[in-house]
Amino acid sequence: MPPPVDIVKVAIEWPGAYPKLMEIDQKKPLSAIIKEVCDGWSLANHEYFALQHADSSNFYITEKNRNEIKNGTILRLTTSPAQNAQQLHERIQSSSMDAKLEALKDLASLSRDVTFAQEFINLDGISLLTQMVESGTERYQKLQKIMKPCFGDMLSFTLTAFVELMDHGIVSWDTFSVAFIKKIASFVNKSAVDISILQRSLAILESMVLNSHDLYQKVAQEITIGQLIPHLQGTDQEIQTYTIAVINALFLKAPDERRQLDVESDTDILDCPLTEMANILAQKQLRSIILTHVIRAQRAINNEMAHQLYVLQVLTFNLLEDRMMTKMDPQDQAQRDIIFELRRIAFDAESEPNNNSGSMEKRKSMYTRDYKKLGFINHVNPAMDFTQTPPGMLALDNMLYFAKHHQDAYIRIVLENSSREDKHECPFGRSSIELTKMLCEILKVGELPSETCNDFHPMFFTHDRSFEEFFCICIQLLNKTWKEMRATSEDFNKVMQVVKEQVMRALTTKPSSLDQFKSKLQNLSYTEILKIRQSERMNQEDFQSRPILELKEKIQPEILELIKQQRLNRLVEGTCFRKLNCRRRQDKFWYCRLSPNHKVLHYGDLEESPQGEVPHDSLQDKLPVADIKAVVTGKDCPHMKEKGALKQNKEVLDLAFSILYDSNCQLNFIAPDKHEYCIWTDGLNALLGKDMVSDLTRNDLDTLLSMEIKLRLLDLENIQIPDAPPPIPKEPSNYDFVYDCN
Repeated sequence: MPPPVDIVKVAIEWPGAYPKLMEIDQKKPLSAIIKEVCDGWSLANHEYFALQHADSSNFYITEKNRNEIKNGTILRLTTSPAQNAQQLHERIQSSSMDAKLEALKDLASLSRDVTFAQEFINLDGISLLTQMVESGTERYQKLQKIMKPCFGDMLSFTLTAFVELMDHGIVSWDTFSVAFIKKIASFVNKSAVDISILQRSLAILESMVLNSHDLYQKVAQEITIGQLIPHLQGTDQEIQTYTIAVINALFLKAPDERRQLDVESDTDILDCPLTEMANILAQKQLRSIILTHVIRAQRAINNEMAHQLYVLQVLTFNLLEDRMMTKMDPQDQAQRDIIFELRRIAFDAESEPNNNSGSMEKRKSMYTRDYKKLGFINHVNPAMDFTQTPPGMLALDNMLYFAKHHQDAYIRIVLENSSREDKHECPFGRSSIELTKMLCEILKVGELPSETCNDFHPMFFTHDRSFEEFFCICIQLLNKTWKEMRATSEDFNKVMQVVKEQVMRALTTKPSSLDQFKSKLQNLSYTEILKIRQSERMNQEDFQSRPILELKEKIQPEILELIKQQRLNRLVEGTCFRKLNCRRRQDKFWYCRLSPNHKVLHYGDLEESPQGEVPHDSLQDKLPVADIKAVVTGKDCPHMKEKGALKQNKEVLDLAFSILYDSNCQLNFIAPDKHEYCIWTDGLNALLGKDMVSDLTRNDLDTLLSMEIKLRLLDLENIQIPDAPPPIPKEPSNYDFVYDCN
């Protein structure tokens, strides 16, 4: 007879005593269970005790989380959170440096638990820590030289505890004083400071900016690029990551009028406040420092750094949104002058008649003819071409940049097309407008950064005007592809589709520079694109004759079973998921995998991203597959219904899924990428006996069906197909036949 559902068997430890094996009735109050445990060891005042997990997390058991206790869990009897908080509150105020240091170390560890954090905060613990940071440093200033290691550790543990306590979201960030902000900023501004103190100070500044508009203003006044540059020039990638995270946070929260500055101004970058983000990011010094000391450093870029670089890239391109969504005013003379300048550069101002000579009609006729050669749709008033948003005025900005900075190429394209027959000319104006719109879509200009994406492109950090240069390369590609396709005006959309494919394929190779991107495009000619398309079409060929369709229908269940087994095998291997936090992003991981018998999901927290599989016995928690009620995705997930910074964007929603079990219990996931999302949702649906409906399953089914059908249609009569692969031949006795080209 199976044990009752509400009974769990656990082991409970107590220092100095043998562990007890005990059955816990989940229907009984937790206080009654603790009293029973205390009575077994003859401990009085059971209200001063609590149970906590005996693993590395040391989290307290409460009425809210007690349902997470599974059979075989090891628990520990310990001091209650309220007692522990009271004792630590007193100990960190000790006059003994050693006692204070030990207390702060314990506080930094315990503050990760929300139950303890709530009790400590109730004692006004946050205020005590901020006072210690503000005044404690001066108090021990004289001792710093003779006790520097002790002082550094003490401040590090204090800041660590503060970060962990604030991370629970119990206390508002708006409550902190200017003195505290100045003190934290001073740790960042110092040329020589302990790495752990610097790291936590940067994390605090990032959280302040992201969570409070008032604190953003104050932090921005305290920090300048001049103070952050040395941290980017260092060799510690974690410090570099936190530094870029602070820049990103300030950039994200900067008011629009502070972002949109003249990107060619001469303001000294070293003394520039971080609120002037557009000016800063356009400066060669900061960009070149990130390129030299971060992107091209002689070490691999970890996931967190890649994410911060991606965020910086997105926020930089989002500066273009204002121009992208600004319509041209046909009556604005300054804007009309830009179009006149395009005409002047293309057709040479010296050839123009004197403004005072000739009739108005003659000049108007000449302008109309030239605007047609420039490829505008509206030959009479080209300003009307820029009234559509997107791309708005951004297209005109790109055209002017191309005309001024790549003048020879600009003139060649315009004159080359103006000398062709009408139906074969590539309209420069219309092409530039549509290309700008397309590039904005590819780079997702105007969208918030994804919380999980690491997709940054090194080449965009190699030039101060990277988007404009990107456009210049692509407009020349468009003209080249137009000629290769021998296109006419009716083929305009087809040409744009080919160009988009060329650009996307080149970007997937992650070129390290704009020149490398250009060379990649050279290898992706229209002929090459046709070959790639033909190859893909052959691989995905779908025979539509009735006998073939009947054959597909017959073998489809066998293929689906093969896909199902592959999905379940992947779930058995397991996946590392990142824990997302709306207050600040940290490298916190957890791992989940299916047991080999497909009956239990094992999961648990990890200190760092694992190398390879994580054994079942190292994962603390279990969830029987039989207890799973449903699998939900996207907006239906409980953790996607919560409002948080950067959580409501489409990319995160597309990677979110949750397992619902018991009553009001769930296990929430954010997949590392779309492939893992499909693997897990397919595998979980297969476990529940439901259809696998992901895009990956459809693609795998099409590919495997096509391969199987082609194999069955081969003429293999009298040819014996081996059951096992051929043996690998022995190594040769010598390698004299090898020719060394060097």
